[in-house]
Amino acid sequence: MASFFEMGGYAGFIWPAYGIVAIVMAVLVVQSLRDLREQRRLLAALEGEGARKRAPARTGAGQ
Repeated sequence: MASFFEMGGYAGFIWPAYGIVAIVMAVLVVQSLRDLREQRRLLAALEGEGARKRAPARTGAGQ
């Protein structure tokens, strides 16, 4: 098991690289979730604004 964690003598390079990748991936997930919430808020605001501005539906032969 110890030889696995030593990574053939390259553990000093490999484990920090794994750590950096894990941190970057976590930051990307957090940013994506924040952006998703913001975009949903923006969509809800735009939908609410559109409902207020929307003209009554027309009924006629042209549709």
